[in-house]
Amino acid sequence: MTKSITDFQDEHGRITGWPSDRRVAHQQAILHHLRGLFESGVSYGRAEVERLLADHTTLEDPSVLIPELVEGDYLVTDGQTYWRADGRPGGAAAEPRG
Repeated sequence: MTKSITDFQDEHGRITGWPSDRRVAHQQAILHHLRGLFESGVSYGRAEVERLLADHTTLEDPSVLIPELVEGDYLVTDGQTYWRADGRPGGAAAEPRG
């Protein structure tokens, strides 16, 4: 990503705000950054996704980022679990972690 997200981070690296729709490149940079919280090939339950986002943002309701991550093709969901779009969990052995 070519856009910096530092204007949207605190001193601990947490995301502090969501850029306006005029700043799509910044939105994409933040989503790319947040995608890095998730391991490729691992399933996550909704609660764990929410916890990860809460730990890495200061937003009042970080779950508002979940649709952004899904619509932006950073995360995929089957309605119950989530995983990184670049690494679908394999087989029946993959259980949600949260």
